[in-house]
Amino acid sequence: MRTRCCGAAEMTSIDLNADLGEGMGTDEDLLDIVSSASIACGGHAGDAPTIRHILKICKARGVRAGAHPGYADPKRFGRFRVVMPLDELLGQIRSQLFLVRFIADEVGVPLSYVKLHGALANQTAEELAFAVGIFATIQGMDPKMAVLALDNSQQVRAAKAVGMPLIREAYADRAYTAEGLLVPRSQDGAVIHDVEVVIARCLRLARDGEIVAIDGTVLKSTARSICLHGDTPGAVDLARDVRDALEAEGIEIKADVPEVAEE
Repeated sequence: MRTRCCGAAEMTSIDLNADLGEGMGTDEDLLDIVSSASIACGGHAGDAPTIRHILKICKARGVRAGAHPGYADPKRFGRFRVVMPLDELLGQIRSQLFLVRFIADEVGVPLSYVKLHGALANQTAEELAFAVGIFATIQGMDPKMAVLALDNSQQVRAAKAVGMPLIREAYADRAYTAEGLLVPRSQDGAVIHDVEVVIARCLRLARDGEIVAIDGTVLKSTARSICLHGDTPGAVDLARDVRDALEAEGIEIKADVPEVAEE
């Protein structure tokens, strides 16, 4: 097993996660490749039959399952910030988590983590107080629930503040700002489509703990989970190529144990 206190060169495993249940038709293929599945739970996408189907496959294939809540705005796929009272937003998140947790219990699959979607994820990555409020609500529902958080963002600080177990995440096909946040999708170059570039980024992260920002800044990262989006063209082939490249370098693909979020 990997030791977290050691340098990147000694880290011999990495988690591959994908956002699933979003109606892309690639879920079953991606579940043959990834080690963690973030399942849309009725907010931006997803419904009970889809959640149940994915959880059953996770159970059969040994894939770690997590919840993927977002703004309840399916028409815009949860990718736009919605101004609303905080209590209303927290109610949306609770409803989504109740649904996926109920089905997970029914299927007999542990729900290991939560990963926020789209605009909600970006907002919590930028705004610490907002992230603390969201994460505290989730922890109140399940104190053992880990959070899959964008490394070096306010999500990590919020997880530490409320004491949530933490899985640090990086993105294979998304450009980063020099501050370590994701480049907005409205900006050119925000999504990286070149397969070789994506593979090189994943290898550099896994081996060296580095990500190159859109302006050339080299960012240090201890992320050990890489997100492979399921809603981009060629997603399955890209995910397979990334996994093959990592394994060729001797890097094992597996869902690692979350770290305890301590200061």
